[in-house]
Amino acid sequence: MEPTSPITLAVVSGGLSLPSSTRLLADRLAEAAAAHLAGGGREVRVRPHDLRPLATPIAHHLLSGFPSQALGDVLEEVSSADALIAVSPIFSASYSGLFKSFFDLLDPGALAGKPVLIGATGGTARHSLALEHALRPLFAYQRALVAPTAVFAASEDWGGAGDARTDSLPARIERAGGELAALTLAALANPRPADRPSVTPSALGFH
Repeated sequence: MEPTSPITLAVVSGGLSLPSSTRLLADRLAEAAAAHLAGGGREVRVRPHDLRPLATPIAHHLLSGFPSQALGDVLEEVSSADALIAVSPIFSASYSGLFKSFFDLLDPGALAGKPVLIGATGGTARHSLALEHALRPLFAYQRALVAPTAVFAASEDWGGAGDARTDSLPARIERAGGELAALTLAALANPRPADRPSVTPSALGFH
């Protein structure tokens, strides 16, 4: 990749409602990551994608094996992006079916070595562990390089100040955006051949 090439950041939001708190969190995470990436003087191109309008094409693709033009374009943009932000609403203690179905359609290896920041939204903080027992294993299975900080936003987090054990939502978003930017810049500086192990977060100083 040329040093002056723009950094592409794909953002996938699995929100089902309008307006969507899931899309809002995805946008905030993208803003934070893009700001950190642009701090190094690089142009950043953010590519947001809502899955809600693609629900029918996703179902058709699962049944037929062929994507529509619109869905195919999104799958290609996610696969070719330098980094990915993926945010899902939490239903029944896990990601939504629409969110999972979309990522099932990516080619094997499409996310291997790709820096990924995961986020989720839910009605209460009791759903926050879904990030660690559902979303993180999903992307680890796809051999993505998942940022250490995952961001969950419950209804009470919007405008909240956090507590002694948990930072406020803006602080968590800022930290996660910085981690994704660091992972992305490291991955771009050291491209990973397909037959070599990916860099781990601990190797980059994240613990």
